[in-house]
Amino acid sequence: MNPLGRIVLSAGLLAAAGCGGQDNAPVPLQTGEAARAQVEATERAFARTMADRDPAAFRTFLAAETVFFSGPEPLHGADQVAAYWQRFFDAPEAPFSWAPDQVVVLESGTLALSTGPVHGPDGQPIARFASIWRQEAPGTWRIVFDRGEPWSSP
Repeated sequence: MNPLGRIVLSAGLLAAAGCGGQDNAPVPLQTGEAARAQVEATERAFARTMADRDPAAFRTFLAAETVFFSGPEPLHGADQVAAYWQRFFDAPEAPFSWAPDQVVVLESGTLALSTGPVHGPDGQPIARFASIWRQEAPGTWRIVFDRGEPWSSP
């Protein structure tokens, strides 16, 4: 192959690999207040899946490698979590609800913590949750860890 052909081939390979310049630059993750607001909205939308009785929508918020501390042993993976949580979607009324009261995001925008109360059907607090979210793409947050603890009065 002649030198000009090598240059053209190299440029084509670089462009195909995503190294061709500004057009292929990765989109930065959301950070700061924008990221915090996204996580809060995502947590509220996640909770709405319970109120709406929509287990398929619930599943979309789970990272593939999520870990939930819901049962006697940690649940690993979105499939296992969704299968275990199906029991909470079976009744016509939601057995509990939750909402974040604190959201903190790493400065890098890669991970966030949301925490807040869990309420029973009568509106009384029954637990407190803590969820760790990962920004998998700009503006796309999925839950990677979730744990609830029984409510204790202050």
